[in-house]
Amino acid sequence: MIPPLALAPGTASSHWPFVTLAVCVVFIIVAITRLRLPAFLALVLAAFLAGILTPIFPPAAIDRLPASLRADARENAWVAAVELTSVEFGAAAGSIAISIGLASIIGLCLMQSGAADKVVRRFLAVAGEERAGIALLGSTYLLSIPIFFDTMIMLMAPLARALRLRTGRSYLLYLMAICCAGVVTHSLTVPHPGPLAMVDNLRVDSGLSLLWGLVAGIIPCLAGYAFVRWLDGRMEVPLRSLDGSSERDLAAITSRPESELPSFLWSVAPILLPILLIGLGSLAKAAANWPSVVAAFGGGEGYAMFSRILIALGNKNFALLIGAAIALWVLVRQRGIPWRDLGGMLESPIATAAVIILITAAGGAFGGMLRHAGVGDAIKAVAVQYSLDVVVLGWVTAFVIRVAQGSATVAMLTASSILWPLIDPAAGVTLAYNPMYVFLAIGFGAFACSWMNDSGFWVVSKLGGLTERETLRSFTVALTTMSVVGLIVVWIGSRLLPLL
Repeated sequence: MIPPLALAPGTASSHWPFVTLAVCVVFIIVAITRLRLPAFLALVLAAFLAGILTPIFPPAAIDRLPASLRADARENAWVAAVELTSVEFGAAAGSIAISIGLASIIGLCLMQSGAADKVVRRFLAVAGEERAGIALLGSTYLLSIPIFFDTMIMLMAPLARALRLRTGRSYLLYLMAICCAGVVTHSLTVPHPGPLAMVDNLRVDSGLSLLWGLVAGIIPCLAGYAFVRWLDGRMEVPLRSLDGSSERDLAAITSRPESELPSFLWSVAPILLPILLIGLGSLAKAAANWPSVVAAFGGGEGYAMFSRILIALGNKNFALLIGAAIALWVLVRQRGIPWRDLGGMLESPIATAAVIILITAAGGAFGGMLRHAGVGDAIKAVAVQYSLDVVVLGWVTAFVIRVAQGSATVAMLTASSILWPLIDPAAGVTLAYNPMYVFLAIGFGAFACSWMNDSGFWVVSKLGGLTERETLRSFTVALTTMSVVGLIVVWIGSRLLPLL
């Protein structure tokens, strides 16, 4: 049997990085849950703390600082801790900021133009109201690719309430179907911030990660749906009134005339076109190694010209920019809004994106400082010593961080930073399976066991009209079920199709 990985000769083990990790995780828990500090501030302070607790920074880390700061950083550990945190923060923000901003704009336009409503109606028309739950699951799985989880719940929860008014049953099923689909794409597909950060930290292809995430998420998503369908018959959740939404308002959501909605093609274009472009860009890179394809374009020079165009269009930021432009055009045409008035409408999604970018970049800084503290190398040494499977280790690491501090995005950022040394070929590691399995394992582990320290828990509870107990029994258990099933799927895949 091939071992999961092999360690480069001469690698040493140390217990101090584990102390650093434990102290920082405890600090984050206390800062967020007890002191009620914003996640951004808690993560930045935790990054500083990780730096202060680091006895010696690797020379390569100091070399990343501006030349004017390197001498001070070598002599003063506190200066090194602060400045390296800034560098890691900037690196994380630079890799995700544009994508998150554009995805937020697409989400607003889908909601305001009626495009999202159109997609849901088409799924319902195909499935029928008797299968409205599976229709919501499928439509949310598609719509939530570029839309953040919180925004997706804001968009879809009123539709679930309106469907309950129409059918007179299964409100919990409708609401949880939305949650099951939305949380999978949030944790496994770009352009969501967690998967974006994992793509960078684990050095995997963004287009392939999107494809793998969508395919691997199907079985766990259906498992979560099967659980909530079973639960719906045993747990009655009434349709409670919420502030600012009357039953008349809810009914109006699903009774708007088709003339007020864009066509289905234009409704899905802002979502599907970026996905297609990102996929073609990845395919163009892979096809460069296929002689028959290269020959069809007249040789290497001809194919290189063609592939440069596809790779440029398939860049995640370029593809999302095209999707955002289409979404804005659909909104302007459908609502009759002058282009000069768009600026005011876009302030809200951009502000939301800014908060997400700050938190995500702070999480990236924290993960980077843990890496400089040697946490990844220490875990790598333990994994080799005890022959731990990197897939299982990735899931467990993300799971523990998720339960400790609540954020799935932070769990993905931190776990992928910690796990990278375990799969880094430059460090002498030979992984027996595609590193994309590690990407998936971390993503599945990062959304398990949502509870009171998770903002998503409260979004579902408050917007869905559920009590805390109802949310724990439904949302928390459903996500944990999906997470465990996801681990099983990934583990089996890494054994049966290791080099896929």
